[in-house]
Amino acid sequence: MKAIRRFTVRPLLPEPLRPLSDLARNLRWSWHAETRDLFQSVDPERWALSDGDPVRLLGGLRAARLAELADDRRFLRRLGAAADDLHDYLTGDRWYQAQPRSAGLPAAVAYFSPEFGVTAALPQYSGGLGILAGDHLKAASDLGVPLIGVGLLYRHGYFRQSLSRDGWQQEHYPVLDPNELPVSLLREDDGTPARISLALPAGRQLHARVWLARVGRVPLLMLDSDVEENDFGERGVTDRLYGGGSEHRLLQEMLLGIGGVRAVRTYCRLTGHAPPEVFHTNEGHAGFLGLERIAELSDTGLDFDSALEAVRAGTVFTTHTPVPAGIDRFDRELVARHFGPQAELPRIAVDRVLRLGMETYPGGEPNLFNMAVMGLRLAQRANGVSLLHGQVSREMFAGLWPGFDPEEVPITSVTNGVHAPTWVAPEVLRLGARQIGPGRTEDALSVGGSDRWDAVADIADQDIWELRRDLREQLVVEVRKRLRASWRQRGAGTAELGWIDGVLDPDVLTIGFARRVPSYKRLTLMLRDRDRLRDLLLHAERPVQIVVAGKAHPADDGGKRLVQELVRFTDDPRVRHRIVFLPDYGMAMAQKLYPGCDIWLNNPLRPLEACGTSGMKAALNGCLNLSVLDGWWDEWFKPDFGWAIPTADGIGTDPDHRDDIEAAALYDLLEQRITPRFYERGRAGLPDRWIEMVRQTLTLLGPKVLAGRMVREYVERLYTPAAHAHRTMVPDTARELASWKQRVRAAWHAVRVDHVETAVATTNAELGSTLALRVRVGLGDLTPDDVEVQAVSGRVDEEDRITDAATVPLKPAGGPDMEGRWLYEGPLSLDRTGPYGYTVRILPSHRLLASGAELGLVEVPSEDATEGAGVLLR
Repeated sequence: MKAIRRFTVRPLLPEPLRPLSDLARNLRWSWHAETRDLFQSVDPERWALSDGDPVRLLGGLRAARLAELADDRRFLRRLGAAADDLHDYLTGDRWYQAQPRSAGLPAAVAYFSPEFGVTAALPQYSGGLGILAGDHLKAASDLGVPLIGVGLLYRHGYFRQSLSRDGWQQEHYPVLDPNELPVSLLREDDGTPARISLALPAGRQLHARVWLARVGRVPLLMLDSDVEENDFGERGVTDRLYGGGSEHRLLQEMLLGIGGVRAVRTYCRLTGHAPPEVFHTNEGHAGFLGLERIAELSDTGLDFDSALEAVRAGTVFTTHTPVPAGIDRFDRELVARHFGPQAELPRIAVDRVLRLGMETYPGGEPNLFNMAVMGLRLAQRANGVSLLHGQVSREMFAGLWPGFDPEEVPITSVTNGVHAPTWVAPEVLRLGARQIGPGRTEDALSVGGSDRWDAVADIADQDIWELRRDLREQLVVEVRKRLRASWRQRGAGTAELGWIDGVLDPDVLTIGFARRVPSYKRLTLMLRDRDRLRDLLLHAERPVQIVVAGKAHPADDGGKRLVQELVRFTDDPRVRHRIVFLPDYGMAMAQKLYPGCDIWLNNPLRPLEACGTSGMKAALNGCLNLSVLDGWWDEWFKPDFGWAIPTADGIGTDPDHRDDIEAAALYDLLEQRITPRFYERGRAGLPDRWIEMVRQTLTLLGPKVLAGRMVREYVERLYTPAAHAHRTMVPDTARELASWKQRVRAAWHAVRVDHVETAVATTNAELGSTLALRVRVGLGDLTPDDVEVQAVSGRVDEEDRITDAATVPLKPAGGPDMEGRWLYEGPLSLDRTGPYGYTVRILPSHRLLASGAELGLVEVPSEDATEGAGVLLR
């Protein structure tokens, strides 16, 4: 019999147990082992049934059990200690508060993301972007960074994955009741829910309420459109993550960006939280936040261009995709319909909105509105998420800065990190605490510091090996449980599943592979030579076992076919005890999978992996990486702690041939180097060389892959400079900069390099000598105060392109002459040997620019303006 109405009955906790509610409602429990242990002790059986979710646990407790706990002095002492610990964590000074006031750190930062992976109990994530955002919030909390997270609350979250009998992915969208999640409504002073509204075409409104999750010290605001004031269509705007058509996605992103800023303003008004000085856009989905902030400033009397400069100064944009197909793009007419006098932001002209996102550059689609392009145009500071991805992003978006080489495009990089307290297995934490002390272990995981990680060197080989075997055995148990549940979903009866008791072996080398399943991640590369793979799996002396998991996007039939191809291979009775596919990959599975594997496999098409943080999580548990040199692995790989799969990129091979080459290289590594090292034994009967690689992974990679390191870099390299720029950009300054840019753009057509000469007319020069450069330039209506004339020099390649360029500003030495030309002079030091060249260029220059490339304007000499291409040093 089906209920006609559903509602949630909350437990009424006895007074002595009231702190349990506070502990459950702050998501710090998701990375704080002592708090989780406390909840487990409340009712171990119900804790397991609730999948480790304290809110569900408390919601299912009987009154008799609550009464018992209220009279249990030992439990109450533990509860009091946990509550006091949380209070100290939330109120005490941390890394951020210890920084000198002279650093000028931002009073607050608003961090916008379409998804947040904080805990499996709050399923508002699909993959790496969301997990990264969740780790960013947790690390900010640990460091005391005053961050405010902003996202959407999806009533179905992302989909749950199962398999049909023939291995085809099936999607399920369970309804999430916010009242059963660790969130609470943001309320006005009179107790009514706070409301956010957006104007839609034809006089309609999109209303949303705001749910608040506490992520340690960080508030996470999530907007929810499923409210009675909305019509049916508007109620479904926040139905599911990455679902629906173009207009549905556009409305989600307007609600996230525009509505998100309004939610932040409401939260700060109601709580007294410092208003953000910096707004961080995590990928382009939230890019409309910049438009809302321009509208706010326009209401104070600033014109659009001045408001744009003020907004850009305090905005940071992070791009996560190395492929254009991963960016949301909308038809210009669709965007135009949702802005302007008859819709949202009526005081901003529609053409100004469109100009921010249109692909008006060579190779762009002029009728498409690109969310990443808007994000870059609205932010003075931008970054990729690994060193290689920064390079890829500069090349990918170079069209926005015409005339500049990709290496000069103003997109830097901050390599991602992972939140160690979330992803490191409790057994690993206990071993670390035993070696270096509990307090120092916590500092090492949240703040970093190689001196603390060096203590791993003193852990005995036997302890490391026993730990690795224990974690592998736990994974075997978990895999069998999940595999049995999966086969039952596929229609198998209990009598058919006896073979599962023999799946995997805790003494066999275990490889993990788990991620989303777009084609470039190559889920099925391991299947290129199936006979060779079977030989690896079934080797009599050095067998291998593989655990695979991953979700294809619901609309990606190609990805689903890859999943089915792999599943059908794992169903083969000859190998199914050695290779398994686990459906419904998510945080709960990942936290068991990373520690239990010996090898973490990653084989994307280089350079299409932006970062690839799953390998970082594995590494923190002593798992060795086997990966293509892409993302973070390209940056930090060393043979001391893993293996690099050779790649065939850049040699003109067709995709199938490339896959064959790289798969063969993968098999070679496993057969010739990895399995022998795992199974060889030293004098003490231990795999000494393998254990040493585990040790090196922990000591050398550990401090680097931390989210704490990542957040500190954001604070020091992006947030703080953005806060300084924001404070500088008062209305008069913003007007000054906007007016100057307008004047420079209008006059730039007359800027030119007329003549370049040197004091030495030769093609050879001595190392250490100096050339005297004299340059005559025309500036039209501009003056030397508006520009910088630079000498650009460095080694040259076969096509006379300057590589590893160095720039030196030249100084005005006279002018204007009778023809209106200015003379610039300066020395050029020849500090490198070999083929060497130079050129000169003119850039706009203003004290408020973050980069000389900011305007995308540059003038270089024509061929007849210079005496020669360069000099050859010997």
